[in-house]
Amino acid sequence: MSQLLGIIQRLKTMQEAKDSGEVQQRRFEVNGKTLCQVKYFPATDTFELEVYDDDKKTNKYQFDDLDITSIEIFDLVQEANQE
Repeated sequence: MSQLLGIIQRLKTMQEAKDSGEVQQRRFEVNGKTLCQVKYFPATDTFELEVYDDDKKTNKYQFDDLDITSIEIFDLVQEANQE
């Protein structure tokens, strides 16, 4: 549960920096492997989740809700921890 709270806090920090007008981004890693990158777009108040797979391919998903974005990242981290 504390891991989920940490993810939520990182995303909230991205939202709070929206006054700078710059796109905020964070990477989420497990054991040195980058699982995903999140970008926050203040103009539209949306998150873009870019998920990396083992073949170096990416999939991008758009979210307008912090909680759903957090859950998606949490699921990715949990899957990586179980490998």
